[in-house]
Amino acid sequence: MQQLEIKTAIQIARSKYDIFEAIVEPEKMSGYFISGSSGSLQEGKTVNWTFPEFPDSFPVKVVQVNASEKVLFEWDGAEGFKTTVEINLEKITDTQTLVTITEGKMEVTEQGIKWYGQNTEGWANFSASLKAYMEHGINLRKGAFDFLKK
Repeated sequence: MQQLEIKTAIQIARSKYDIFEAIVEPEKMSGYFISGSSGSLQEGKTVNWTFPEFPDSFPVKVVQVNASEKVLFEWDGAEGFKTTVEINLEKITDTQTLVTITEGKMEVTEQGIKWYGQNTEGWANFSASLKAYMEHGINLRKGAFDFLKK
C-alpha cells in the first residue's frame, strides 16, 4: 500500500551553525515557532513543546542530533500515531543553507490524508517562519493563530 510522506525545503541566508542553533535551542525557537520548551533538543532526551495557540504541550522524543547537520525526532504527528521528523541542513555557501524537512509515513486513509494536509501546512509555516526569523528577526507566528483560541 502506498504511504504518505511530507517533504519540504527552503533556502535560508544564514550559516548551517546559526540555523542549527535556532532549531535546537528553545530560546531561539520561541522567536519563530514555539512559545516554550522544557529543554534543548539533545539526543536521547524527550522535551515538551508548547505553542501559543494550543493549551496542551507536545512531547518530542529526540532520536538523533548531528551538530549543524541533522535533527531527527519522534512525536504524535497525528492522534494515536507517532511519526518521525527529520530536519537536514546542507551548506550551499558559508551564508546560504538548504533546510530540508521530512515527516512520515502514514497510510492513505482519511486520517492519513488529514494528517498530510495539516502537517504539510505546519512544516511550510515552520520553514517560512524560520526564514523570516533568521534573515529579518521577524516572528511570523506572533498573533497569526489567535483565531484558534476562540
